[in-house]
Amino acid sequence: MAVFTTIDHVGIAVVDLDAAVEWYREQFGMEVEHEEANEEQGVREAMLRVCAGDDGPRIQLLAPLRPDSPIARFLNTRGPGIQQLAYRVDDVEAAAATLRAQGLRLLYDTARRGTGGSLVNFVHPKDAGGVLVELVQPA
Repeated sequence: MAVFTTIDHVGIAVVDLDAAVEWYREQFGMEVEHEEANEEQGVREAMLRVCAGDDGPRIQLLAPLRPDSPIARFLNTRGPGIQQLAYRVDDVEAAAATLRAQGLRLLYDTARRGTGGSLVNFVHPKDAGGVLVELVQPA
């Protein structure tokens, strides 16, 4: 039984969200589908469509709202770049329970609010080959 339904998005840490959005628009023709600030996560983010009319995976640009946020720490240690790979799930709590039963550590005991009202949790990178894996249950 598959845990994931598809790739939801690839998260990219950036220092300046506005500059990054403009770069992705100019260089790749991507347009912002959704933008918001998530105070709980300490991040300002933009979800970009890869191509117009596409309903496939997105690119998520993530910039820190404060210096103690996870994205700020990522940028301080690794610099800008791919920060996470997010997979869509039908039920984030069921997916988390399945992964925990397989011995994987998740960052949260229960899901938290993600982009656009989605529910999210994360598999610890040490349990996923060095990749921060996000589970996303769309709103």
